[in-house]
Amino acid sequence: MSLLKIRRRPEPTIPMSDRDRRLVWRLAALLLDYPSADLLAMLDELSGVTAQLPEHVRTQTDRLLTHLRVTPPIELAASYVETFDMRRRASMHLTFYAFGDTRKRGMALLRFKHAYKHAGVELGDEELPDHLPVLLEFSATVDPIGGERLLGEHLPVIELLRLSLADSGSPYAGVLGAVTATMPPLTTADRRRIAELAAEGPPEEEVGLDPFAMDPTMFAQSEGRR
Repeated sequence: MSLLKIRRRPEPTIPMSDRDRRLVWRLAALLLDYPSADLLAMLDELSGVTAQLPEHVRTQTDRLLTHLRVTPPIELAASYVETFDMRRRASMHLTFYAFGDTRKRGMALLRFKHAYKHAGVELGDEELPDHLPVLLEFSATVDPIGGERLLGEHLPVIELLRLSLADSGSPYAGVLGAVTATMPPLTTADRRRIAELAAEGPPEEEVGLDPFAMDPTMFAQSEGRR
């Protein structure tokens, strides 16, 4: 009798195929990005993709799709900046919650940079490697296993961001809910970490992070960002 046991991956919160999980990540990568003219031109296509997903995930994303359809582009842009660029507790940068703009954050960013490099994509200077839409696109189109690992490691941060967006009534909260549905349920340790991050808030020591920026063409090997 073999003494070896296969370690099975925990099931996602909502049962779905690997294909559907990757579709959710790809959809979320696009919807969580800045509401550019290119993105708004894709709404019919994105709605078609959403229609293929499990009902719970579909309903999570429908509110944002509707919001993007009916809101004037200039209002969408202003709201996006106010939501994600002006609020410290709604940052898309996953390492920011634990480290702020401190020197310790540099090592945490290297974790992402090394994962991308290992998968054959190069980083440049457009966006930091812990930007959630970048990680989601990486997970969906380049390395699902490595990307899932990073998403799992930062699940408490993703859930904290979802809670922050839900508290402010943001239509983006549902997309974060769809992402967390692709991951195993939160553990007691995850919930403890969420409470710690919420109570402490990001540190405030300012340092330059230019060496950790990324190349806008990093995913050219698989497909364009849009």
